[in-house]
Amino acid sequence: MTAGTTVQAPDGTEVVLGEIGTRVLLENSRVRVWEVSLAPGEAQGWHLHHNPYVVLCLATSPCHMDWLDGSAARELSETVGGSVYRPVSPVHMLTNDGDTPYLNRLIELLDLGEEASGEPYSSGVDGVGSFAGVGEVPAKVVVDEADVQVLHVTPGAGETYTWNVGAHPTLIVDLGITCPDVSYLEPGDTYALPAKDARTNGFNIVELRYFS
Repeated sequence: MTAGTTVQAPDGTEVVLGEIGTRVLLENSRVRVWEVSLAPGEAQGWHLHHNPYVVLCLATSPCHMDWLDGSAARELSETVGGSVYRPVSPVHMLTNDGDTPYLNRLIELLDLGEEASGEPYSSGVDGVGSFAGVGEVPAKVVVDEADVQVLHVTPGAGETYTWNVGAHPTLIVDLGITCPDVSYLEPGDTYALPAKDARTNGFNIVELRYFS
């Protein structure tokens, strides 16, 4: 069921499904990255995910998720820089219950869902990703699953760190709400995090570990 499809609620009400995000920021045969932006009191609308996905929080506000099948609503409390990894799920909608904007980046993992390309993938590179050089890097693991690892990195003012991509494709997501930059990197690539004039929300590094 895609956007524009009409489905029925348990009470017989007809519902037209919408998109899973506000706009697409990046898309290739492996991933699709959406921005989800909700003003205070705004609802995203009913939608269905066909692919597992990763949510990266840029601006937080109390939200809740309703389910079309009538299941109990889920209250959401996210942290800027935090992330969750979700499988496909029944038709649902998201509502911003707070008085501040809610903003995230939603990464669809196409190769794990209904939109898998079927294209073989071989990186020819060994090892996991890591920061170049030595010394302490202000980074923490916020998701650590067999399929995906997500790091949150918060450089100080004027600081930059270089990420060496290992065997797995990786996305670098700038969490600055005025800079919706998303970069997709192939195994063996390197990426220098852009230096900022002041400390910001930092970056999420999303390593797609399901690729062998």
